[in-house]
Amino acid sequence: MTSSKVDEALGYEQARDELIDVVRRLEAGGTTLEESLALWERGEELAKVCRRWLEGARARLDAALAEEEEAEDAAADGADSE
Repeated sequence: MTSSKVDEALGYEQARDELIDVVRRLEAGGTTLEESLALWERGEELAKVCRRWLEGARARLDAALAEEEEAEDAAADGADSE
């Protein structure tokens, strides 16, 4: 399974926790340049996973709010016609 396929299966919390670990390891230092680059690349992948989850959550919230607003508008229109 490729890295991107694995990343697609990660939940938000899993990706966030792994990203936190990557950042800690980078901040701690003591890694070779190659290891640091690999960690950086992994961190970028994990950040994209988190961003996708958050964008999906935002879209769901926006849709729910729009639905609620439409229902309120319809109810107000119905009350106006009485």
